Amino acid sequence: MVILMRNKITKAIEATLPSEADAALAEQSSRTLSAYTSSTHNAAIVIKEGKKQEQVEIPAQALRLLVDILTQMSEGNAVTIVPIHQELSTQEAANLLNVSRPYLVELLENGKIPYRKVGTKRRILTKDVLAYKVNEDEARYKALGELVEEAQKLKMGYEE
Repeated sequence: MVILMRNKITKAIEATLPSEADAALAEQSSRTLSAYTSSTHNAAIVIKEGKKQEQVEIPAQALRLLVDILTQMSEGNAVTIVPIHQELSTQEAANLLNVSRPYLVELLENGKIPYRKVGTKRRILTKDVLAYKVNEDEARYKALGELVEEAQKLKMGYEE
């Protein structure tokens, strides 16, 4: 999962897996907070640290993102935060797509993903990489649906 908001991409990529204790706490927290995510109103959260306590108001959208982060942590996943308008190197973009850098360069050169050159280096906007990923995922799901439909027509043991 990629959450889009952080300033430094290098810091964002340094994601670590949550411990078992953190995953359990994240699961409990996400369940509690998810009851409040349907509202469009801002949320007030009380932060306690030792004897210090403070109430903080956060936007409804931030609460939904927090629940998404906690849910991912509860499943043992590391969460990376990347700003939507951050420019990525070819290696960072390849890592985000889980492809090799040479394959990504081929996608860029074939016009599949927009990019710009800074000197000899290619720079790709995070939003363009994610848009490509969404389009590819949709195409895969469509092809899979067509295969299932064909298998059902041919009575190959796949039923609804």
